[in-house]
Amino acid sequence: MSTLTADPPTTSPAAAPAATSPAAAQAQPTFAGVVRGEWIKLLSLRSTWWALTATAALMTLASVGFAMSLDAMADDPALAPGIEQMNGAEIVASGFPFGMLTIAVLGALSFTGEYATGMIRSTFAAVPTRLPVLGAKVLTLVVLAAAVALVSLTLSYLVTMPQLSRYDLVPALDDPGTWRVLGGSVYCLTAAALFSLGVGTLLRSTAASLTAALTVLLLLPGILSFIRLDRVETIVSYLPLPASSALLTTGGAGTNGDYLSTQASLIVMAAYALVPLAAAALALHRRDA
Repeated sequence: MSTLTADPPTTSPAAAPAATSPAAAQAQPTFAGVVRGEWIKLLSLRSTWWALTATAALMTLASVGFAMSLDAMADDPALAPGIEQMNGAEIVASGFPFGMLTIAVLGALSFTGEYATGMIRSTFAAVPTRLPVLGAKVLTLVVLAAAVALVSLTLSYLVTMPQLSRYDLVPALDDPGTWRVLGGSVYCLTAAALFSLGVGTLLRSTAASLTAALTVLLLLPGILSFIRLDRVETIVSYLPLPASSALLTTGGAGTNGDYLSTQASLIVMAAYALVPLAAAALALHRRDA
């Protein structure tokens, strides 16, 4: 009887911790691992490369079109004096609205694409806390959006330089106004991508997310401009496209009625990026996939 009672205490208590602790450690992915996985997923999608290519192509073509229109303006006596008031950096960044369109598509698809294919269940099974997934998507999207914006602006600068030089409009790289326009373009495009990511995370539908994001980013200013009320005009000035104009012009508050200063524009665009992401983080924490 004594040997039967002595055997259990020597084997079972020591075996349990040794068997479970390695498995528990492996079950918790690191944030670096989550980011690496998001990079692989994002760059393996054809839609990502289509969106990046479209962003660079449309922004470059739009700037070239604007630059080529200078010839027609120079031939018109009524428009020719206006060329002297232009700034070359604004012409280089004139494809910004087209870039906002395509970068918004990229931001929305980075999350809704996983819901459409059902991959989101595997993603959340691997990362049960979910919030690191959103953080990794934010990080990868910021890097990708900023990179494609820089590439697009560089291409626009290079291809428009011969035409701009004819009118002495080549942006001076030692001019703070040039860097504000180009830097403001990168900043606002990145904010637009994050806004679409937040909307996509909340709505989980590609069609609904793109409709909502593009309406707020691009369509509402044109729609509301038909309403000639002071209060409506004030609201319009706080929409993303008009609000970004203070950062995309060398003269300070741009063509948005001078409602926003440069500092206000920075804050407003940051709010458009951060508020949907905060709501998305709360939604991910509370709901099922």
